[in-house]
This record gives sequence, structure tokens and C-alpha cells, in this order.
Amino acid sequence: MIEFALALSLHIGLEGDYNEIHPHIRYNNENYIAGVYYNSESNISTYAGKRWEHNDFGVELGAVTGYINQPLLPYARVTYNNFFIAPAHEVGKNTGAVIGYEFKW
Repeated sequence: MIEFALALSLHIGLEGDYNEIHPHIRYNNENYIAGVYYNSESNISTYAGKRWEHNDFGVELGAVTGYINQPLLPYARVTYNNFFIAPAHEVGKNTGAVIGYEFKW
């Protein structure tokens, strides 16, 4: 199944000036996921991984590309309904989180 989404996000605990609007296309096949989105650094990211769900909660783990100075990074995200939270790190600086809401079609 293919999903189209638009995520709105906040970057908590980080100093940089980040993009907060993320158009997103995702392919779901059973619990495997892959997608493309406009990331927080205003670049295109691709990712692949696996998603586990229980009732309204979800956990996603995988790998992602498209971030400056980081050709491949681990990917993790927790969801509840259409809300999400993901860890974030500024190289040599701060660790924080990206929180947001995703509108899906």
C-alpha cells in the first residue's frame, strides 16, 4: 500500500534552524516500510525499515539517508495515532527530539 502524508514538526532541544514541513510518500508491505520525504535539513531523505504496531501505538526502526555529513543513519520513530516522536542529534552539539503530527491520505 502506498501512503501520502504531510508532517508538521517541532525540533526540541536543538539549536539549528530546521524545516518543519515534511511531504512524505511511504510504501507499506506487511510490516516493512520504505519511503521518501523532505527532511528537517531541507534535503530529500530515503529510508527503509520495519514497523510494529499494537492498538494505536507504532514503533519504526530502520536506516535513513539524506542528512548533511551523515550518508547513512539509524532511523527510529514512535507513533500514536498520527502523532510521532523521533530522536535527533546535531553533530558535535545537542541531542533532542523531533515531535509532530502527520496528515495521511
